[in-house]
Amino acid sequence: MPLYEYACDACGHRFERLVRTGETPDACPSCEAPAPRKLFSAFAVAADSTKASSSATPCGTCGDPRGPGACSWDN
Repeated sequence: MPLYEYACDACGHRFERLVRTGETPDACPSCEAPAPRKLFSAFAVAADSTKASSSATPCGTCGDPRGPGACSWDN
C-alpha cells in the first residue's frame, strides 16, 4: 500500500496514511473533520553535509550492487 500525505482544511493538521489505491481516510485524526485533502508529495532526499564535497567524483555510498563508486554518478 502506498503512503500518502493528507491535510485537514478544518484544523490544518497534516498526516500520512497507508491507503489502498482509490481509497481515502474518512476523517482527520486530530479533529475528526470529514474528507481530508490529499497533498502532492515529493519523495524525500537527504544529504549528509559532513560527506558533501564540491568535486563530481563518485561518493561510494549509492548502494550500487557493483560496489562503491561503480555508478560513477551514471556519467
